[in-house]
Amino acid sequence: MESSIRLLACLVCVLLTGSFVRTKIDTTENLLNTEVHSSPAQRWSMQVPAEVSAAAGEAAVLPCTFTHPHRHYDGPLTAIWRAGEPYAGPQVFRCAAARGSELCQTALSLHGRFRLLGNPRRNDLSLRVERLALADDRRYFCRVEFAGDVHDRYESRHGVRLHVTAAPRIINISVLPGPAHAFRALCTAEGEPPPALAWSGPALGNGSAAVPSSGQGHGHLVTAELPALNHDGRYTCTAANSLGRSEASVYLFRFHGASGASTVALLLGALGLKALLLLGVLAAGVARRRPEHLNTPDTPPRSQAQESNYENLSQMNPRSPPAAMCSP
Repeated sequence: MESSIRLLACLVCVLLTGSFVRTKIDTTENLLNTEVHSSPAQRWSMQVPAEVSAAAGEAAVLPCTFTHPHRHYDGPLTAIWRAGEPYAGPQVFRCAAARGSELCQTALSLHGRFRLLGNPRRNDLSLRVERLALADDRRYFCRVEFAGDVHDRYESRHGVRLHVTAAPRIINISVLPGPAHAFRALCTAEGEPPPALAWSGPALGNGSAAVPSSGQGHGHLVTAELPALNHDGRYTCTAANSLGRSEASVYLFRFHGASGASTVALLLGALGLKALLLLGVLAAGVARRRPEHLNTPDTPPRSQAQESNYENLSQMNPRSPPAAMCSP
């Protein structure tokens, strides 16, 4: 009886030990698979720089490389670049490559200024941007999409910031009416770094006046206001940053009306000039019409000879015998 109990206990021990060992093996296999999928060569990733800087009017290259878990993939793919924000931002570039082809046919290039430099088959989505403008200063996001059996895609989340620099440029300067029949001047300029604005003009000193506190900056635009123009003359707005400076001017000339006797004399003079012009026009009209109504001396009208076929015939043949007269 005791031996039977010992044998049963050993069988239970073997069964429990086998179950424990098998569970440990399964867990180890799962851990190995996880490590393989998390290795750099077997997962999605994108490498982009934090920022690229270039001057307005020039070109810039936005680097972007990626890795993916699909080895030796040669199916259809699409390369996309967005601006502003990932996943929902507007597309500025898109191209597609057919199965087995390394040529990515451009389907979209905003204003024709975006061109793919890299080869998506070689995990390179680098993009070139031509003729930079201050409006291009924003963040860009690269994306690749696989089609066919794989049907997988990946997009950079942080993107690359394109920093566009530019010398100052005054885009608007004007004189506007202000309160109580006064005038004010407004100046708006753009540039990167944002330019500092200053006014100079009559009663503002030989140098530039300080920018009024009402000047505000909005992105690359800076506006400065000269609230009261108290003197006639030339007012100049100067915009400057580390890359250069720009100037523009406006002129203010107000009409100063005369008073009293001067006003009356001015009005009478204007009326007299108008009267002289009117008399001249009337005299010219009379002189032009006068030759048409001149009287000619009374002479009897000269009678005109009546044409007669018979007389003409007799004049042409004076020697021809008279025509025979027939009587009934």
